[in-house]
Amino acid sequence: MNLSAKKVPILILVLLSYRLCSGAEQSEPAKAYDTPNDAGRSITIFWGKFEPSLLTVPEECKIFRSPEQEGTYELVATVPFDQLLYRDDDVDDDSSYYYNLVLVKEEAIVGSFTLGPVSSSPQLFNTGRLNVLVGVLICGILVAFFIVQGKTGRELYVRPIAGLSAIDDAIGRATEMGKPILYSSGVGEMSRVATIASMNILGSIAPKIAEYNSKFIFPNWDPVVTTVAQEVVKEGYYKAGHPEAFDPDNIYFVTQSQFGYVAAVDGVMVRERPATNLLLGTFEAESLILAETGNSIGAIQIAGTDSSIQLAFFIVACDYVLIGEELFAASGYITKDPMVLGSLKGTDYSKLIIILFVVLGSILGTFGVDTLVNWFSVG
Repeated sequence: MNLSAKKVPILILVLLSYRLCSGAEQSEPAKAYDTPNDAGRSITIFWGKFEPSLLTVPEECKIFRSPEQEGTYELVATVPFDQLLYRDDDVDDDSSYYYNLVLVKEEAIVGSFTLGPVSSSPQLFNTGRLNVLVGVLICGILVAFFIVQGKTGRELYVRPIAGLSAIDDAIGRATEMGKPILYSSGVGEMSRVATIASMNILGSIAPKIAEYNSKFIFPNWDPVVTTVAQEVVKEGYYKAGHPEAFDPDNIYFVTQSQFGYVAAVDGVMVRERPATNLLLGTFEAESLILAETGNSIGAIQIAGTDSSIQLAFFIVACDYVLIGEELFAASGYITKDPMVLGSLKGTDYSKLIIILFVVLGSILGTFGVDTLVNWFSVG
């Protein structure tokens, strides 16, 4: 076939226009697909990149949608072309859709193509979070293993915690001096983890208080915590064989005003002069006020909270402080319950594994090997 020199440029322009309008200019094929790893009701539209040799690069991509290929298309979104993809989150599951992508530059259409049919459906499992599943399984297996070990009679070692070791001595000191024991779980609701841990500790020491027949005072900030504490202490007295010694009036609600509660507890300290103060739970700005008042009356004080800010105040004003997770480990440490100790040992070994992976990932990442780092990223 003979072509004149004048016809060659014209033919090239015709071919370029055809490729542009047909969508053949893309280095990756455009596609519409069900958005992976989601709860459904979402379709992702991808339109790839233009080859650098083409003369015209669109500025915008107008996305139209229709339930039928030959039906009426409605405008869904207008996005910059270099965004490369768009996620349509306004679709119904198990319904088919067609998408028409119109490429625009300076308000002129430079190309268009139709994709579909495609439908959306929810996925049962997010494969991007497979690492989380593996971590949960490892932690669960470790916890179950140590619980079984504890129930079969194996001694589960927990390092000595000075504050918990001193609780028995503190209760005995109050008994010898004939003075009461004051307990406070702070200003946390029952849903707070530190407050739950405080109730666990209370359930562990209540039988000892009942056995020593010591006076016990527990002013509360929250009425729900008050009710829970009464039941916990009552059960402790029953376990010790002294149900008649339990007095629910010693565990009472004061107020939900933060500093009103502090003033009330400080007043109890000054009037009753307790020999032992146990400040275990959720504490905020009132921590130093409580601790300083207890220190001024000469009480032995054992404190613990999950707030790193308030721990600093407890450290300077109290005799013993449970730092961090020592508060959560306290009930298992005191009771030697294999269920609690097994959970504690299992989570500790899980943390050790995480630390080893972090160190290994840091070393590999330093040398440009990102496999482990990428695996730990959550999708």
